[in-house]
Amino acid sequence: MQHIIVISDGTGGTAKRLLDAALVQFPEHESHISVRPDIRTTEQIQVIMSEAEAKGSFIVHTMATEEMRVEILRLGKLHNIETIDMMGSLLARLSSQFDISPTSKPGLFTRLNSDYFRRIEAVEFAIKHDDGKRVNDLEDAEFVLLGVSRTFKTPLSIYMSFMGWHTANVPIILGITPPDVLEKLNSKRVYCLTTRPRRLSVLRRTRQEYLGGSTGDYATVPHAARELEYAEAFYSKHPGWTLIDVTNKPIEEIASEILSVARKRNAP
Repeated sequence: MQHIIVISDGTGGTAKRLLDAALVQFPEHESHISVRPDIRTTEQIQVIMSEAEAKGSFIVHTMATEEMRVEILRLGKLHNIETIDMMGSLLARLSSQFDISPTSKPGLFTRLNSDYFRRIEAVEFAIKHDDGKRVNDLEDAEFVLLGVSRTFKTPLSIYMSFMGWHTANVPIILGITPPDVLEKLNSKRVYCLTTRPRRLSVLRRTRQEYLGGSTGDYATVPHAARELEYAEAFYSKHPGWTLIDVTNKPIEEIASEILSVARKRNAP
């Protein structure tokens, strides 16, 4: 069953009726709707986000004020929760038809459009800063992922960029000194990916087969163990960095774990 939370600064009745009408089109999908009316503060939103995260819910909202809309967008992204702005979508289409912005909230669409373009910008950032590229720009990243080959740095960076986070990743390579710029970064933004040697070996063998077996001892368990030991020795010199074990975890779970740590640290 899918749990849906409706947030409103009014009664929530309009959003509930619209959602009910839409859900009729999905008769085989069972959903439970909870309405949270009279929501006026950031603290209330934070409580709802925690509930939504625990239940695996997504959020539908009809908020009148720009500040609350922006806060829902921000917290939804931080908690990895999908948020649907019913009022904003309607106003956007009306604004397009009338060729004007709503006069009651002149800054609303600037902020909503800004969020949309930020996601595009974040994806571009991840691609430009993949696998150690443009390390001199790492201070502009909200998350910097470190790890040896095949610890999901690239797919994780791209996944988080789709969520709107400026994410970069840097490979840790046996015998090669990592870039000096890493020492200057805000430690709260650095996440070190690690796994178990045998699991890493399995992942690397798949890549080795794809490349026709031309990678030497890259996929062997002893070599994987040496690389992980080298990387973890480097990580240990920076106690402010966060170590994330990615063993047997899907990308979504790893991203949620990173964002959970970020929320507790109130960063980025």
